[in-house]
Amino acid sequence: MSGEIAIRTAVRGDEEALSAVGKASFLEAFAGILDGGDIIAHCERQHAASVYRDWLDDGDMRIWLAEAMPGRAPIGYLVLAPAKLPVADPHADDLEIKRIYLLHRFHGQRVGKRLMEAAVAEARMRGAGRVLLGVYAGNDDALAFYQRCGFHRIGQRTFRVGDTDYDDIILALPLTAA
Repeated sequence: MSGEIAIRTAVRGDEEALSAVGKASFLEAFAGILDGGDIIAHCERQHAASVYRDWLDDGDMRIWLAEAMPGRAPIGYLVLAPAKLPVADPHADDLEIKRIYLLHRFHGQRVGKRLMEAAVAEARMRGAGRVLLGVYAGNDDALAFYQRCGFHRIGQRTFRVGDTDYDDIILALPLTAA
């Protein structure tokens, strides 16, 4: 890709763009891995524009949107939220990367790294001790990316997609010295 990728804080009015990227990237990542009907059901519920509208209105959440230039086409995003993952030792100051999605053709261009850096900087500014995230146990590419970013495994959970439960790994990135 020769075009520039801009990253900005998402605002009200971006919910349709976030929904489109969420649905497209989820389908792109999991087609042929998860059940097709489960993917469609999950996208309709979890990637509806109304979900993103609610998140954009929530003062405790922050979303960054990546856009391809020229034209500002949405290609990825990251959602940072108060942590709600089932971990053995929850900390009051934990934050969670609820979603980080990027269309496949933009992988390898440091866009995911830039989104992650923005979220970690925000988490540090908020005084978080660590950032958590959940990832599908079979998503080797994502697991390798998170490991390169400094995350390590602290637990597991079951994650429902459509009508099927899947195994997720819960990862943590410590932001303060132990």
